[in-house]
Amino acid sequence: MKHIFKQGTDTTAPVLLLLHGTGGTERDLLPLAELVSPASSVLSVRGNVLENGMPRYFRRLAEGVFDLEDLKFRTQELNDFLDQAAAEYEFDRNNIVAIGYSNGANIAGSLLFHYQGTLRGAILHHPMVPIRDVDLPDLAGVSCFIGAGSNDPLCTPQETEELDRMLQAAGAPVTVHWETFGHQLTSSEVAAAAAWFNETFIG
Repeated sequence: MKHIFKQGTDTTAPVLLLLHGTGGTERDLLPLAELVSPASSVLSVRGNVLENGMPRYFRRLAEGVFDLEDLKFRTQELNDFLDQAAAEYEFDRNNIVAIGYSNGANIAGSLLFHYQGTLRGAILHHPMVPIRDVDLPDLAGVSCFIGAGSNDPLCTPQETEELDRMLQAAGAPVTVHWETFGHQLTSSEVAAAAAWFNETFIG
């Protein structure tokens, strides 16, 4: 998978897995990593699927309607890539925290839903429920931050609340941060995520 790896100054800090939104690239969220945890190593990955020329992490049938077979395949592909990257760049495979926005948050959520132990935690900016009618693995201790918009037309508050319930039912500690700016990612939401990250993982 096309990616960027940046070695951090603190090898004990979580490695940040950056996952962009539809049409983004592996460079989009690098500024977020600097704000959230400047000492962390960073692995930023570009989605392997193209939709009208725009990179994504998995196919969809329509807006908000996921191709679930492709979602499962691409989630496994990303999980396998994390194994390979940890070996290649010699970082702790058990110390990865994902930061995803929109489509990137959805693939991060899918990693949580499908693979126990693949992430130590996740910052999910404007995610949807990636898949329903699956048994989630034990997510005890896998802390999650959800950034949501109270008037987000793509990820409704009901969707956010459902995802929150599903993650908590699997044992994950979840913090939900609400904004009023629709689907866009704001500086105040990023600041809240950074504060949460430092309290949760650096403290």
